[in-house]
Amino acid sequence: MDTLSSLQSGFMAVLTVQNLFYCFAGVTMGTFIGALPGLGAMLGIALLLPVTLYLPAEASIIMLAGIYYGGEYGGSISAILINVPGTPSSTVATLDGHQMARQGRAAVALFASALASFLAGSVGIVLMMLFSPIIGRFALNFGSVEYFAVMLVGLLGAASVSSGSRLKAYLAVLLGLIFGTIGADVSTGTQRFTLGFPEFISGISLVALAMGFFGFAEIVCARTKTISDKAQSRVRMRDMMPSRAEWRRSFGPFWRGTGLGALLGALPGTGPTIASFMAYSQEKKLSRDPAKFGTGTIEGLVAPESANNAAAQTAFIPTLTLGIPGTATMALILGALIVQGIQPGPRMMAENADLFWTLIASFWVGNLFLLVLNIPLVGLWVKLVSVPYRFLFPCIICLICVGIYSIELSAFNVWVILATGLLGCAMRATQIPAAPLLMGFILGPLMEENLKRSLQLARGDATVFLTSPISAICIVLAVAIVVLPLIGGWRARLR
Repeated sequence: MDTLSSLQSGFMAVLTVQNLFYCFAGVTMGTFIGALPGLGAMLGIALLLPVTLYLPAEASIIMLAGIYYGGEYGGSISAILINVPGTPSSTVATLDGHQMARQGRAAVALFASALASFLAGSVGIVLMMLFSPIIGRFALNFGSVEYFAVMLVGLLGAASVSSGSRLKAYLAVLLGLIFGTIGADVSTGTQRFTLGFPEFISGISLVALAMGFFGFAEIVCARTKTISDKAQSRVRMRDMMPSRAEWRRSFGPFWRGTGLGALLGALPGTGPTIASFMAYSQEKKLSRDPAKFGTGTIEGLVAPESANNAAAQTAFIPTLTLGIPGTATMALILGALIVQGIQPGPRMMAENADLFWTLIASFWVGNLFLLVLNIPLVGLWVKLVSVPYRFLFPCIICLICVGIYSIELSAFNVWVILATGLLGCAMRATQIPAAPLLMGFILGPLMEENLKRSLQLARGDATVFLTSPISAICIVLAVAIVVLPLIGGWRARLR
């Protein structure tokens, strides 16, 4: 009953003209950005972080969250229509979704994607409502020792599941930790690695770092220069409903994909991309006819679309209740909360309960907005994905520079974006992922603070991390995350 009353108060807060406007603006921009190949929710959130500094906390977080799960919806539009995924998590939708479009069933594919995304997102919101308060109450028993151990596991876990070399992912985490040490020491006030620049005393701006690595570098190094002419083809709105046989075949993949996505989304370091790939692989293994996957079967579209949208919603659980971002995009939203003076974590449910339930209510409203946008406006999205890249490039670069300059009216952060953007391009060229770097940058100072506090309370005794059951389990998991892959690689070389 307490949950229902809290949700009711959340709806009363979100159903104001101001919050409804920012919710609608967020999901619309998220769908638009997600539908444009090479952009994605990460870039949209990075671009709008400066704007949120001038908005109330509720409105800013509602808008950023709308961009995030709106991007997951929109990414499948270009994946289905022109075989170019708008977001990494929509890559799997190209396998069967685009084949359906080539067979003249683009409208059916878009309708199935939108409906599966809406229903799976709704299930993810219900799970958030049920489990977030429980996790929050459990985590209230956490001290500095437990916080450090849990953050360590989340950081190493995020690096271990990154695409490409794990060694390069760990290198990215190390770079993020180094960037996080720049500025004045929290305990002593000693300046560290400021290089004589007084602007670095307060540390590197999170907004500048995010816009450099995920805005400037993404645009400058993007390989998508033109959009296929297939985007100009007319998508019919009639005959959108799948056949009865397809409805029946979609039931199992939907629930399995939703369950898998909800579980993986709640685990730090996984997220929608991994969930969509695993859901597709799961359905292919369970199918009696695996050869039909990749030829335009609806199961191959419904399962990954359900998984990535369920994961997009449950990714907020560890971010809000534990203060540990599950994905790089969640790290940006976590940073936006911190900038607004809100500290996500176990105490958020007690100290900022109104904001939490307003955000939950906005998810319901936002998902409804997305269903309205994605089904009737299919023809509009088809035209938007045909915008030439040469027009997008200068507009986004200008937005990045103007946005970061407007925060402090200083050109210094523009140079920071240029430097981090060039570093981001070098990392892309050497296939070093940028997402672990951002997570290391955000979690690093928090881990340092809790590490110092733990050792001070234990008078320098490092075994304090093994005396707490939660901390001991997390330390064992952290060691296993690093050591087990090394053992597996060593055994493979022996064979």
